Amino acid sequence: MSELSVNHLLGIKYLNQKDIALIFETADHFKEVINRSIKKVPTLRDITIANIFFENSTRTKLSFELAEKRLSADVINFSASQSSVKKGETLIDTVNNILSMKVDMVVMRHPNPGAGIFLSKHVKASIVNAGDGAHEHPTQALLDSYSIRERLGDVGGKNVVIVGDILHSRVALSNIFALKLQGANVMVCGPKTLIPKHIESLGVTVETDLRKALEWCDVANMLRVQHERMDISYFPSTREYAQQFGINKAVLDNLDKQIVIMHPGPINRGVEITSDVADSNQSIILDQVENGVAIRMAVLYLLAAKIK
Repeated sequence: MSELSVNHLLGIKYLNQKDIALIFETADHFKEVINRSIKKVPTLRDITIANIFFENSTRTKLSFELAEKRLSADVINFSASQSSVKKGETLIDTVNNILSMKVDMVVMRHPNPGAGIFLSKHVKASIVNAGDGAHEHPTQALLDSYSIRERLGDVGGKNVVIVGDILHSRVALSNIFALKLQGANVMVCGPKTLIPKHIESLGVTVETDLRKALEWCDVANMLRVQHERMDISYFPSTREYAQQFGINKAVLDNLDKQIVIMHPGPINRGVEITSDVADSNQSIILDQVENGVAIRMAVLYLLAAKIK
């Protein structure tokens, strides 16, 4: 049996092409499972997984939890915002307390970049990074690429533009790594204030004119404007942002081809995209949600196989 080259999923930048192909192949199998009438498999019956979220999350947390339950794992949910962390407990103390309950895997979201890497060096459990600050969000990038592959047949050679708040987005960084690894051409588009300096060094092109970006691309991945990560104002108003960098049906209809629309969610309807775009047949947003469960099942299954 093929296996992953890593013992943890800390970021896309630690994976290779074979890892991504193996995750997708495994997800294909699990996608069949979740579309059956009996959606559970006993694969991880003896594995205990702790979901530790130091930041609020609804969709990612639900998706992981569903993936774990579909695989018959035992699940512990720990929300740090209502816990001893508020009383000053450190990250290592928190996790060691959970590991002393004999946990095999930890799925963790944390506001600090590199938290998962730090943890993987100090605890004896397999770590899955469910988002670390504005750094990486590997399972989101995997499900995004998987959804492109499902709709367009392949990721290699496709033109993908990531639009919006690149500066604060862990989704953008993980997507850039994943798409480049699979041979896609990647462009980022947004207000200059939200494009990180030196981003071209990652092998992407920068475009500040949305219309030009859409004429170039096969796929547009529309990012949410992350007001909660902004300590200053990066653009004049939400209305102006929507006019310059939002997509509505008229914008799509004016293109001379059909492009695929994606969004990692939650959508600010009327800001990044309008409802008629989100609900159109060019949108694969709901496919992304369904594929998220299959991808996370695949990642958990493949990492569990490496737990000795």
